[in-house]
Amino acid sequence: MFFAYILKSVKDGRYYYGSCEDISIRIKQHNSGSVKSTKNRKPFILHYSEEFSTRSEAFRREHFFKSIDGYKWLKEKAII
Repeated sequence: MFFAYILKSVKDGRYYYGSCEDISIRIKQHNSGSVKSTKNRKPFILHYSEEFSTRSEAFRREHFFKSIDGYKWLKEKAII
């Protein structure tokens, strides 16, 4: 299984959007500081995730979250 996910920084309250195969390992990577783009904003909590059967579906969903339409959808659903 693959995941599209949203993490929330406990430090600054901002969100990070991503996709991966193993979500528990990925969160540990973010919180350990081994992800360059998030190491200064740790710790993170898992705020939202969706499961997909293929990597490409999860990647497309990640990019949707990062788009204007995705932002509006997340706001309408009160996810962020």
